[in-house]
Amino acid sequence: MFDRRLIQNFDWILLLFLLLLAAISILNLYSATYAIRNVGGSQVFVKQIYWFLIGFAVFLLMTTFNYSLLERFAYPVYFISITLLILVLFVGKVASGSQRWLSLGLISFQPSEVAKIAILIVLAKFFSKKGGYREYRLRDLWQPFLLIVIPFVLILKEPDLGTALLLVVVCFSVILFVKMHWRSLVILVVSALSVAPFIWFELKEYQQLRILSFLRPDMDPLGSGYHINQSKIAIGSGLFWGKGFLKGTQTRLHFLPEQHTDFAFSVLGEEWGFVGSVLLLLLYLFLILWGLNIAKNSKDKFGSILAICIVASIFWQVVVNVGMVAGLLPVVGIPLVLFSYGGSSLISTMAALGLLMNISMRRFMFQ
Repeated sequence: MFDRRLIQNFDWILLLFLLLLAAISILNLYSATYAIRNVGGSQVFVKQIYWFLIGFAVFLLMTTFNYSLLERFAYPVYFISITLLILVLFVGKVASGSQRWLSLGLISFQPSEVAKIAILIVLAKFFSKKGGYREYRLRDLWQPFLLIVIPFVLILKEPDLGTALLLVVVCFSVILFVKMHWRSLVILVVSALSVAPFIWFELKEYQQLRILSFLRPDMDPLGSGYHINQSKIAIGSGLFWGKGFLKGTQTRLHFLPEQHTDFAFSVLGEEWGFVGSVLLLLLYLFLILWGLNIAKNSKDKFGSILAICIVASIFWQVVVNVGMVAGLLPVVGIPLVLFSYGGSSLISTMAALGLLMNISMRRFMFQ
């Protein structure tokens, strides 16, 4: 029987955040593709509207069941995602030198986005089943480390360094939340730093060049450093108030690369300036704080940790993308969540936020 309290506890504030971000995203995407509409820009703009509509349907779908069921099916969902990651390495579609997409007729999707959701669920299950919020030691964490290493290696093979690193930082954030013994934390950090030089030699040449260009932006301004230099020019030229809607020169003349995907924030910074950029970041901040509030008021440990996982994923995607386009971090392929163009990323994010809504709606069961 349907519980009326689900409607009464519908989280309208969370929905408001999503609608505001969707509206700003579509407006910004229209501007980002306006200069190239005669070569497919309008199609990109319309496609994103369709993806948002599908995403909202997925968002609502994720609220129709009790999220506690996910705890029971966490590992099957995880193994399905691993199977998809393996499959994409053999029959995946290659684009821009990466093999990240599986094609289903007219629709292609990235299995790494499915894996992100699966990993959030399986981490929440693991940490919710361990008794109490005791301090974890390294020997207690071999299972979540293994759960992360497998998809990390598979995603790195595609190659998709950005998503692979995102999984690591989200896992680390969750470990900090559930409390890790300080000695084990020191050992973990020192170990990570010690293997960093070996990881360097495993990177592709273009990935190494991106890091070197971050350290020395003037090293290759027309090659590996072109993206970040043009992005900083666009953001800097926006000054305080911005140049105005559809008046960004870097965007209009198409000097800004990937301006509708990874560098969508640069378009906003050029046209709306410091004020527009800060307002967008504040909107993300409120969304993250509201997610933490949902985690705090969750009826059970699984819901609380799952909410933390979702919030951590959103937080790090925002931090990495904004840091990247502002020249504070190396360029990696992480889009700005709910803002950059892309169907797979958008739908996986809406699914995660649907789970966050699910947790919020069922908080009354705690009473």
